[in-house]
Amino acid sequence: MMDWTDRHCRMFHRQITRHTWLYTEMVTTGALLHGDVPRHLDFNEEEHPVALQLGGSEPADLAKSAKLGEQWGYDEVNLNCGCPSERVQKGAFGACLMNETSLVADCVKAMRDAVSIDVTVKHRIGIDDITSYDFVRDFVGTIADAGCNTFIVHARNAILKGLSPKENREIPPLRYEFAYQLKKDFPALEIIINGGTKTLAEIDTHLQHVDGVMLGREAYHNPFLMSTFDARYYGDDATAKTRAEVVQAMIPYIHAQLQLHGKSEKGGGLKVNSITRHMLGLMAGLPNARAFRQTLSDSKKLALGDPDLLLQALARMQPMAA
Repeated sequence: MMDWTDRHCRMFHRQITRHTWLYTEMVTTGALLHGDVPRHLDFNEEEHPVALQLGGSEPADLAKSAKLGEQWGYDEVNLNCGCPSERVQKGAFGACLMNETSLVADCVKAMRDAVSIDVTVKHRIGIDDITSYDFVRDFVGTIADAGCNTFIVHARNAILKGLSPKENREIPPLRYEFAYQLKKDFPALEIIINGGTKTLAEIDTHLQHVDGVMLGREAYHNPFLMSTFDARYYGDDATAKTRAEVVQAMIPYIHAQLQLHGKSEKGGGLKVNSITRHMLGLMAGLPNARAFRQTLSDSKKLALGDPDLLLQALARMQPMAA
């Protein structure tokens, strides 16, 4: 979810669900150890519970980065062993790490020794033409011995050569049964399933077999699906915000962010579109949703830098069911 689930996206999602865990986009150890730490790690207190996802393959660097995440207040640090992009592979991390189980174990141990918060791993069920369940079972068993108790299982293989990241999310077949079997084989571990889930019925089916479900693209493109999560999965019966209330809640946030970051020394700074672009899917499935998206994407209106653009988009939805 690089370039997708930034702090503005997470703040928007938090208006829809109070309890669902939010994850950062993947941040590389190099970006933290040799780059702008506040830019990568700063987040809004309202985002809790929030996890920092790291990309890297050097145990010492991951330990330092995990420590930074803990110091900045993250609730969890997650090691990405699932991203198949060639850019990530050149850095020798992501899905290609599944070829080096002992190295991943060393990374997890180093991170566990450095922090007191949870260290989790996100991974695929196999790589390239390795389709045996034994492969992912042995991977999870080895990493669990290093101190990891939570595994987020993207239930597809990662094809490291020949497929784009988008194709890697669509072409390799989903094998949810592998994740289900992991829970049977490792009942003491927390197994969370990821990949292709789009409906509440599908989530409910998964939860009969595993401990949790992670949504990626569906949460981004159809975010209001999450409005039922607090009551349905967390036992919180407090009334969820309507779509209109979510829009209205984001306006003061955008004003505050523009005041803090709206201008830079180089004349750039935060643009309204940096926040509103994450909200385009809020009205998915409703009449006039296209008009809502068009208003939020209007370059002339965006150039004015006025957060009340959201109210103009909302007006095009009237009358609207909650």
